[in-house]
Amino acid sequence: MERRSSAFYQRRHRERLREQGLVKKELWVLPEYADELVAVERRMRQPRGGAPLAMRTEGEGAMRDKTLWTATALHDALADSDGVRLGAMSVELIDGAEPGLYLTMHDYGDLPLFMAVVGRQIVVEAMLWPVSQVSDVARFNEELLRTHKLFPLSTLGIETLDGEAVYIMFGALSSASSLADVLFEVETLADNVIRATEAYEWHLREAA
Repeated sequence: MERRSSAFYQRRHRERLREQGLVKKELWVLPEYADELVAVERRMRQPRGGAPLAMRTEGEGAMRDKTLWTATALHDALADSDGVRLGAMSVELIDGAEPGLYLTMHDYGDLPLFMAVVGRQIVVEAMLWPVSQVSDVARFNEELLRTHKLFPLSTLGIETLDGEAVYIMFGALSSASSLADVLFEVETLADNVIRATEAYEWHLREAA
């Protein structure tokens, strides 16, 4: 599987938004309003009276009895969700000692997300870019610590993938969460990856 940085998917995401007739507007708000602004933007990407795909989950496998999700059960529920049926995303079950999910967010330039169910927690993550691609790591890390709150429900960190240190963005929620909450987390993370790339790409040595 070819690994690309989030800058590649950011460019594809922008192209898709333009194809949909959307226009970019720059706004300046206080940091505490960031999550509210994201919600408003999502509503305004839909036709009047519509709702984001992540919220269209009437009866879509929500675990009302609070049974904990397994990777297989979550895969089946996501595969039957409107997001998959309408082509906004696709989901694949990755077999192994600890099964996981591979999500492709088509509405976000085919951005790949990885999901794992670990005990009482569901973790969703995406790779941003290799640490080696950052021109000044110390300066960049300081900025991350000062500005990460601009991306609600997501956290940034460093992991090692195939022997290479990379920046990732991830979110976590209870494995007893409803499917609506899982879908909201997934869409929020995808949106935050694109936003983080736009905010921090000037730290990168070269475009991916």
